[in-house]
Amino acid sequence: MRMLVLGAGLQGSACAYDLLQNPEVSEVRLADLNVTHLPDFLNEYSGKRLIPTPLDVRNRDAVLAVMRESKATMSAIPYYFNLDLARLAVQAGTNFCDLGGNTEIVFQQKELDAEARKAKVTIVPDCGLAPGMVNILAQYGITQLDDVKSVKIFVGGLPQQPEGPLGYQIVYSLEGVLDYYTTLSWIVRNGKREQVKALSEREPVLFPKPVGELEAFHTAGGLSTMAWRYEGKIPSMEYKTLRYPGHAHIMEAIRELGLLELAPIDVKGTKVVPRDVIVAAMGPRLTKPKGRDLVALRVEVEGTKGGKAKKVGWELLDYYDESRGISAMMRTTGYSLSITGQMQANGELETGVYTPDECIPAEKYIAELAKRGVMIKAI
Repeated sequence: MRMLVLGAGLQGSACAYDLLQNPEVSEVRLADLNVTHLPDFLNEYSGKRLIPTPLDVRNRDAVLAVMRESKATMSAIPYYFNLDLARLAVQAGTNFCDLGGNTEIVFQQKELDAEARKAKVTIVPDCGLAPGMVNILAQYGITQLDDVKSVKIFVGGLPQQPEGPLGYQIVYSLEGVLDYYTTLSWIVRNGKREQVKALSEREPVLFPKPVGELEAFHTAGGLSTMAWRYEGKIPSMEYKTLRYPGHAHIMEAIRELGLLELAPIDVKGTKVVPRDVIVAAMGPRLTKPKGRDLVALRVEVEGTKGGKAKKVGWELLDYYDESRGISAMMRTTGYSLSITGQMQANGELETGVYTPDECIPAEKYIAELAKRGVMIKAI
């Protein structure tokens, strides 16, 4: 079967690599504006089953043409393209999944449900790590209990060797991280949806050595549509990002001082956007070409089963793949996107538009990740 991956960056390349490990995948088109510099782990496949394809996703006709030749399309490009791409996938009659990250756009994609069913295709947004993997695990926990009182999700991409005051290295996009640190986070509290400040309500979370104690704090996007789906049904739901202790306090101070603002300010007669300065100054210092990352994840669901209190949960510690040069963030995000696309191509998901927690079979998903060495363990 032929597969299409949009975006030849870190996650798209990891997704393409994972697809190529399946002998039933005859061809992977990896499409982007520039496909001349692919990572080393893809070199042996290029020109054989891997077809680097120059493509501007704003060119509707060109996108439709490559979509029509593909069993499924996986989008690893910025979220603001995903609604138009989902529409084109329905028009092309191909399955589509993406990394999501913007809940408003996900709700707009869900409005395509009737058209997707008519076209007999499946559209699945939010298929990365968070949102994505964590939502599948949360839903898995919810289905194992008769009555659910709370859902807590913790996840973070971190350096294995923390350096500097922030103990952080860029694992995907500094701009994206700063967006999460400045956007209100949706949670469910006392059965009602409400918003809380990013970086707030910090708490320690202990992981097995060598990771040890991390700090967790609110950030936006991780719960995605689950906050709406379970409002009035589950008393408490929250998603928190994990970092090394002390990170949130420093970033909160930077934010409160106005250094993450997007409105231009006058600096000696020149208009300057504070956040642009922060990105320009911090970016090089937080970029670690030889840095090795890890992903830490925990999902806890509490409630009752058979009239007795019960708690279920899952934990993941994944590390940089030294043998292939694939980061933990790429493994947990790009591989997750690939697994979803393969499930779609194999006809394992119902037609229509669903988020992962609504359609992905958790046990098979966990098993597929385990085949790739991404080991989610029950706790």
